[in-house]
Amino acid sequence: MSNEVDKFWWIRLGQIKENLEENNFECFVAKDTLEARNVVLKDIMPRLKPSSISWGGSATFRDTGLYDALKDNLDIEVLDTFDKSKGPEATLEIRRRALLTDLFITGTNAITEQGFLVNLDMIGNRVGAIVFGPRNVLVLCGRNKIVADIDDAMDRIKDFSAPANAMRLKKKTPCVKTAYCHDCQSPDRICNVWTITEKSFPRGRIIVGLINQDLGL
Repeated sequence: MSNEVDKFWWIRLGQIKENLEENNFECFVAKDTLEARNVVLKDIMPRLKPSSISWGGSATFRDTGLYDALKDNLDIEVLDTFDKSKGPEATLEIRRRALLTDLFITGTNAITEQGFLVNLDMIGNRVGAIVFGPRNVLVLCGRNKIVADIDDAMDRIKDFSAPANAMRLKKKTPCVKTAYCHDCQSPDRICNVWTITEKSFPRGRIIVGLINQDLGL
């Protein structure tokens, strides 16, 4: 990364951090996935002391290495929603139980300049956890998710995130073949539940980790 690009993103992410904190989110900025992982493992986890933990589908979460670091933790109850070995019904039940954990970790589809989180879900377990349920939520976000406003966030999600995620999840939707949204009626449609999170309530319940790398979709 050039010095100019590095300086640009540190300034930009610092501004987003200020806006998120004005909206009652707790926020930290990390230079890369390694630093983000260290913040979570050495600061956030010891401070929150969760007795149970789970996560939503997030490529950024995997990229930080936190999934591998946390999934076999013997000191806390881990509800691993990535483990599909028990079958679809059992996995769905784990997702339901995950809504009552002490800490839920997820990504976000977009963060606006104003400090709003914008997300679109298939079944709603990820956005449901952000809205209510877990005592704390940790949202990990690469710099590529930063957009100007809510309209740009929705455009980004429909034009890129949703088709790319449908491809990643091997869904049978038109966007998998064309790479753009058809507002389809497919049973595999992943675009079902929108949320816009303008503020964290209570203050600090949602922790946002801004990472100075392009991560996830």
